[in-house]
Amino acid sequence: MLSIVKESMGLLCSKHQHFDEANAEENAQAVEIERRIAQETKAEKHIQKLLLLGAGESGKSTIFKQIKLLFQTGFDEGELKSYISVVDANVYQTIKMLYDGAKEFSQNEEDSLKYALSVENKDIGEKLSEIGGRVNYPRLTKELARDIETLWKDAAIQETYARSNELQVPDCAHYFMENLYRLCDVNYVPTKEDVLYARVRTTGVVEIQFSPVGENKKSGEVYRLFDVGGQRNERRKWIHLFEGVTAVIFCAAISEYDQMLFEDESKNRMMETRELFDWVLKQPCFEKTSFMLFLNKFDIFEKKVLKVPLNVCEWFKDYQPVYAGKQEIEHAYERNLRSYTSRALLQIALIGYSRSIGPVPLIRSLSEKLSNSWMRL
Repeated sequence: MLSIVKESMGLLCSKHQHFDEANAEENAQAVEIERRIAQETKAEKHIQKLLLLGAGESGKSTIFKQIKLLFQTGFDEGELKSYISVVDANVYQTIKMLYDGAKEFSQNEEDSLKYALSVENKDIGEKLSEIGGRVNYPRLTKELARDIETLWKDAAIQETYARSNELQVPDCAHYFMENLYRLCDVNYVPTKEDVLYARVRTTGVVEIQFSPVGENKKSGEVYRLFDVGGQRNERRKWIHLFEGVTAVIFCAAISEYDQMLFEDESKNRMMETRELFDWVLKQPCFEKTSFMLFLNKFDIFEKKVLKVPLNVCEWFKDYQPVYAGKQEIEHAYERNLRSYTSRALLQIALIGYSRSIGPVPLIRSLSEKLSNSWMRL
């Protein structure tokens, strides 16, 4: 009987020892978790939260992609190949918009003859318009590229393209139309430039974390950049990101003064951007937030402003061209800049701007301006 008791006592001691070991292991895990949380919390305090805001088609997503290319590992081959379908879609959608636009102009304009296509090109246009209206697009082939090139070079389509501001034709149209045979190659892999030109409307929230390093950069600086859709139906998602923002990067496409919104063709894009800019500046949570203003698409603006006067936009109705050529471009550009900065003068902590979206200089400039901004806060 005694031996049985001893054995039972031994089992009890063994169980207590097991429980103690288990508790010690759990405690160690809990301590490790707490340590990691503390580290992450400490690290989070050093992460600068950046918010890319702007109306649709303002160039936000291009800046986002450039930062990924410049400060992260860029796009691997798999990611590059994933843009093949995007490029194909841009090509088909563009040629459909232009063909359908030519048909509409030929029926409604007094000088309708200049929008009339030959019978042969009408057949090509009908085929391509049908493809462009599909949900899923076929891979671009040499035969289809040849048809698209034929239609693109038709005088009626070029006349229509001259009025692309009325048709929601994407800015990437000319670039892709001039590279059709490269795009249709069976071994085609999109280049970095192709990816930057490729247009996909941003929906939801996309984010990347990066740590730029330059001549005047301190190591260890970490930025988290958020890009959100710019169309009206996407803006309700913005408010959830407004807390704890170090800097707002507001993008405005200065070339869009004669264009209408994709989602509301009765509303001028520039007027929408102005209203959106005012609304963002008035947000209470941004009282101590640095602002950067990027005036994008200068390359398009400098060609357009010599043909289409700035005062076609209500915002610039009192503007009078006073120069010619490059001087007029500079004059119109400065008016754009003053129109934005005057609205933000009392509230904005930092204003930066760029005349175009040049890959490396623009983003390095952004990095330096942000670095200066942190020192001022």
